[in-house]
Amino acid sequence: MKKKVIGVMLSVVALTLGIAGYVAAQNSYDMVTIVKITGINWFNRMEEGVTQFAADTGNNATQTGPAQADAAQQLRVIQDTIARGVDAIAVVPFDPATLEPVLKEAMDRGIAVVTHEAASQVNTSYDIEAFNNEDFGGQLNERLATCMGGEGKWTVFVGSLGSQTHNQWADGGIANAEANYPGLELVDAKQETFDDADQAYERAKEIIAKYPDIKGFQGSASTDVAGIGRAIEEAGLQDSVCVYGTSLPSIAGQFIETGAVDGIGFWDPKDAGIVMNKVAQMVIEGQEVTDGMDLGVPGYNAVSVIDGAGAGKIIYGEAYVFVDAANLADYPF
Repeated sequence: MKKKVIGVMLSVVALTLGIAGYVAAQNSYDMVTIVKITGINWFNRMEEGVTQFAADTGNNATQTGPAQADAAQQLRVIQDTIARGVDAIAVVPFDPATLEPVLKEAMDRGIAVVTHEAASQVNTSYDIEAFNNEDFGGQLNERLATCMGGEGKWTVFVGSLGSQTHNQWADGGIANAEANYPGLELVDAKQETFDDADQAYERAKEIIAKYPDIKGFQGSASTDVAGIGRAIEEAGLQDSVCVYGTSLPSIAGQFIETGAVDGIGFWDPKDAGIVMNKVAQMVIEGQEVTDGMDLGVPGYNAVSVIDGAGAGKIIYGEAYVFVDAANLADYPF
């Protein structure tokens, strides 16, 4: 009852102060962000956002996840978190479909649920997407195709066949190639790398051995282009093979500098961590995210909101960034 009364009072505060003031004027909630895998740079960067949100708001906001990119392990982490009786969970699902029952359980217990990179998720109040995923994959492929001169064999990797955003980026890339570059030949598409640079390295070596005339790789997991770049560098193919994909400068920067990777696209995971927790707090307090709302974070200043797969909604930002050797130094994370 106490939280309900506080939530009603804060509704008035929200209308008066706007989102930025509203987030600072709130009760302390127990909020857990659960990522696909711990210990990799992408989610280390996201944790910076979660930590900042906690410092800025006074909430007990923390981040956790499995040690390996595995749906079953992530599910167990969520179950353990639900058992603690937290106020909210913000989840980056490894496999959205696998998590539906446990996220329903969380919502049935009154826990606020927000997801990220899972537009098909049914059991969530809001899924947050940094941008339209198919368009992003198409833009990556456009850069890859241009680098390749519009012709030659290419392939695309995904972290998992169950990872929705990875497959959306891959499908967006494939659609762009089919529509605009008849000279591109897709081979052995959607190799799974399980968000592991070593796996991407091994898959890339296999592709190079199988197709010595391969000209392009498009990666989806943040670690894909690092593994691919390592294989390209070892084979001395920097000048003949093009590599683009989703990653961060801290993961792929060394390969961009050597030319083994030609470019990357991404959104700042730190900002996504902040946005997920801001929205989760709004759900706790009975607030609604509306079309055109400014969530107070770069790339999420005028969000689009549409109906989702279930009762929840999908929030789209415009938070993408593309980096190559020319602007790499501008993004030191």
